[in-house]
Amino acid sequence: MQIRVGYELVYQCPQPTPMILMLHIHDSRLPDVLMPDHLVTEPAIPFTTYMDGFGNRCTRIVAPAGRLRISSEALVNDSGLPDIIVPQAMQHAIQDLPQETLVYLLGSRYCETDVLSTTAWALFGHGPTGWARVQAICDYVHRHIAFGYEHANATKTAAQVFHEKRGVCRDYAHLAIAFCRCMNIPARYCTGYLGDIGMPPPYGTMDFAGWFEAYLGGQWYTFDARNNVPRIGRVLIARGRDASDVAITTTFGPNVLEKFVVRTDEVIAGKLQTPAAVPA
Repeated sequence: MQIRVGYELVYQCPQPTPMILMLHIHDSRLPDVLMPDHLVTEPAIPFTTYMDGFGNRCTRIVAPAGRLRISSEALVNDSGLPDIIVPQAMQHAIQDLPQETLVYLLGSRYCETDVLSTTAWALFGHGPTGWARVQAICDYVHRHIAFGYEHANATKTAAQVFHEKRGVCRDYAHLAIAFCRCMNIPARYCTGYLGDIGMPPPYGTMDFAGWFEAYLGGQWYTFDARNNVPRIGRVLIARGRDASDVAITTTFGPNVLEKFVVRTDEVIAGKLQTPAAVPA
């Protein structure tokens, strides 16, 4: 299966504005990339790239005063298989976890383990461990939160989501991540492309999607409390402790985002299969 992904962002800046962009397909998917996602700016401006501490590829620019269009398009090979399910994947004792996973046990900007620990143990402390525990967390979060773009709030934390019971995909992920960490399961936030491949209509407006990974049985596995069913065609962009580590754009000055378009389309017999959009 081939998937065409891309985006178009248009900013208006009243003055030259430094930005950090996290828009490249994650290096773990590079073997699958048939057409690279070269970043294009209009007007053309210089930029540099670097790898952050979580292994994400980032771009630094200074947006000029006025209008700036940022866009890219890529073609990616995909297995066409849904997210794998491994019910026998076990939960590790903390002392047996690899050192690099320990940071994903700690509280972070949007995932307040200290605030939610008592609640998490009351909800999940008497149930199964391992894969079944993470799935129980996803089931609970999926039922607990009402989805709606009107509920989006860039400062909303997992604890606030728990009490408000509404949010968008990042809120589902943050609450599930916080609960996993409270239960001593390393969990990390993921952002990327996710279309509607294999899903029935109706289709919503496309956006970058948020999900998470939990460390079980010696490796990281994908979980998605928002959709809560195995999905096809995820294309990872970045991973981090929570959404604060993987912001698509970080701007250091006043600006207006005039246009925001994300595309994820399956290519069938050389033609795009559209529409391919799903609420994120």
